[in-house]
Amino acid sequence: MVQKVVVALGGNAILQRGQKGTAEEQMANVMVTARQIVEMIEKGYEVVVSHGNGPQVGAILIQNELGSKQVPPMPMDVCGAESQGLIGYMLVQAIDNMLTLRNIEGRRPVCCVTRVEVDPNDEAFKNPTKPVGPFYSEEVARQRMAEKQETWINDAGRGWRRVVPSPNPIHIVEADPIRDLVDRGYTVIASGGGGIPVVKGADGLYKGVEAVIDKDLASERLAQEVNADVFMILTDVPKVALNYGKPDETWLGHVSAEELAKYQEEGHFKAGSMGPKVAAALRFVKNGGKRAIIASLNEALQALEGEAGTQITP
Repeated sequence: MVQKVVVALGGNAILQRGQKGTAEEQMANVMVTARQIVEMIEKGYEVVVSHGNGPQVGAILIQNELGSKQVPPMPMDVCGAESQGLIGYMLVQAIDNMLTLRNIEGRRPVCCVTRVEVDPNDEAFKNPTKPVGPFYSEEVARQRMAEKQETWINDAGRGWRRVVPSPNPIHIVEADPIRDLVDRGYTVIASGGGGIPVVKGADGLYKGVEAVIDKDLASERLAQEVNADVFMILTDVPKVALNYGKPDETWLGHVSAEELAKYQEEGHFKAGSMGPKVAAALRFVKNGGKRAIIASLNEALQALEGEAGTQITP
């Protein structure tokens, strides 16, 4: 039986630490990533790909700021859509070329710019916490807060940075066409950067909002709504670890959702790194998913076949 897999790519799949973020650098990284995805396709898996967009949307925000005296800057939902198109194009190009190089028929890639619905009454809108864009001086921050009613914080003494809400994803608006494309034999890139956050009004109409949805939680929502058998998060470490970076560090191989939830409650997984990944993996399995995986990008196929990474099961 063919298995459907949602693969959530970490930032290292597109941009490596220390790189400037040129188009050439990013495309080279994406080509390496495409090889991993095509290996899954070659083994017969149906693949849906999601990805992060932090550095890319950050660059778009800077470009907006620098060009604001000549052209109107775009709001965050539009910037998110731009980043989805940018990264989606790179992934489509790379996967398509890799399929051609390997003489693989079918499973051609397509990018779906994806909206993700959030609840307008989500508590996150009352407490913005997600930093976006570059650092600025206190003077600029206070001016922006006064003129645009934005929320800014002094970020660990490094400067002032804007923060926006990070609401919970409740629905993938394009879930039906994504499922249809997969069923028709396409490899779909969707829900990039957590998706474009939208809310539905009483009139049934959608409207974009200034927010950032956690990409791992949005990917898990995508996995649920496309009826994925496996939800896999690829990152830059081989497995989930207890006491990460300490002398008694322990890597987790096969683990039950109940065990992992206990470790989560004990505080092993930090909010800024492994925390959201573990939360998303647990959510998938607890909501009926057969298997969640957290693994290194370099061991994607081995992890999918149960030979690497952290395997989370009910």
